[in-house]
Amino acid sequence: MFTGIIEATGTLSELTPSQGDLIVRVSSDNLDMSDVNLGDSIATNGVCLTVVEKFKDGFRADLSNETIKLTQFSHYKQGQKVNLEKALQPISRLGGHLVSGHVDGIATVVAVEANARATEYWLEAPAELMKYIPHKGSVAVDGISLTVNEVKQQQFKLTIVPHTAQETTIADFKVGSQVNLEVDQIARYLERLVLGAQPQASESTLTASLLAKAGFIK
Repeated sequence: MFTGIIEATGTLSELTPSQGDLIVRVSSDNLDMSDVNLGDSIATNGVCLTVVEKFKDGFRADLSNETIKLTQFSHYKQGQKVNLEKALQPISRLGGHLVSGHVDGIATVVAVEANARATEYWLEAPAELMKYIPHKGSVAVDGISLTVNEVKQQQFKLTIVPHTAQETTIADFKVGSQVNLEVDQIARYLERLVLGAQPQASESTLTASLLAKAGFIK
């Protein structure tokens, strides 16, 4: 479990095909590895990776074909800059929101606009994920916990302050950039709780069920 508050950035220093899938080495001069053990999890651009080999300046991890298929790792090259966050500890501050590191899909940057000292990014997400992305809700974009400031159809807007741009990879985003997207898991659990054994129910059916349970409709 993670918070989406990035601890450091690093690079993919090695991408090695191995028996049909991939081994990656992540290098970073700024991530404290002293308290990391083999088997620990580190979110890498929002993807939960298990440490299989540890170094003073980074770690190695195995990537399954499932991970490669569902994330941007299928397009990453050696030298790719990535956001890094070690797993949440019970005594940690929850500065962002609960992030699992299980990517739901890929979003595409469709507009980048300056707004005073901030930068606004419009992203387009798959239609099936937009129902989990509400105005003022939380999303993880390449592992960064961010607040959704506007939603319209299949797009949502993020407003990025200078500190976030400086400490993460988001300043490198441009129109056409594709990023790993994880929606707020509370919305997913709520949907499953309401639908029960009806996973194929439509969004309108889900909305009606929620309103009925809340007492707004009979």
